[in-house]
Amino acid sequence: MSSPTPDALLGPADVRELAAALGVRPTKQRGQNFVIDANTVRRIVRTAEVRPDDVVVEVGPGLGSLTLALLEAADRVTAVEIDDVLAGALPATVAARMPERADRFALVHSDAMHVAGLPGPAPTALVANLPYNVAVPVLLHMLDTFPSIERTLVMVQAEVADRLAAGPGSKVYGVPSVKANWYAEVKRAGSIGRNVFWPAPNVDSGLVSLVRRTEPLKTTASKAEVFAVVDAAFAQRRKTLRAALAGWAGSAAAAEAALVGAGVSPQARGEALTVEEFARIAEHKNQG
Repeated sequence: MSSPTPDALLGPADVRELAAALGVRPTKQRGQNFVIDANTVRRIVRTAEVRPDDVVVEVGPGLGSLTLALLEAADRVTAVEIDDVLAGALPATVAARMPERADRFALVHSDAMHVAGLPGPAPTALVANLPYNVAVPVLLHMLDTFPSIERTLVMVQAEVADRLAAGPGSKVYGVPSVKANWYAEVKRAGSIGRNVFWPAPNVDSGLVSLVRRTEPLKTTASKAEVFAVVDAAFAQRRKTLRAALAGWAGSAAAAEAALVGAGVSPQARGEALTVEEFARIAEHKNQG
């Protein structure tokens, strides 16, 4: 592998020049904040532990700051971009700045929420600066659609990072925490300041690492059945599970039977339960 030229990565002036040439103004609607700091994208790649044999999928590559850093480290990179102008421009940016790696890059012009397949070898890692407004659904969709993804590192709004990595009993533990934990071991992997973005967002960002479970969760309930319990439990998070799950189970008595059968107190609240406990409740629906 020939090493890329030192200036292959995008700096602040490069990002602004590219954006100006394309007539791109970052939009709030798509949650676009472009990374303008080469050290930050290299740090993300390092934290993601990208290996030379990795096939990385990146969601929302924007102008290509992180894409180029990923191409330095991985075997190949597939970027999924919804924006017409950005999707049209990225292959040319890669070809111009990293010609020796251009054949290792593929672009999928699509909404990541609807991607069902990717060209080339199956992805082994997901590394992305996810748009704030769709971070959780995109992350869960990608983990669900591509079981070959072993390691994930996403940059999201700090508050979302806290929620994803929260454990039972935490104030911010909720639906994203439990669903992410269905797939992976989840932890916070660092913080990112506002000044590395253009435009600078009015919130801080955080890195979240997700390492896929080597063995899927042991349960006879399907993912859909378990997620239905999770959604019901947190839809009314202040209520006891006996009350919160009454609609899901058909009645409060049926909810209580499922909870007792699963070894969970009917007086407990959703925020106290692990994903394994939610799975047990799903298994005991209608068994009372």
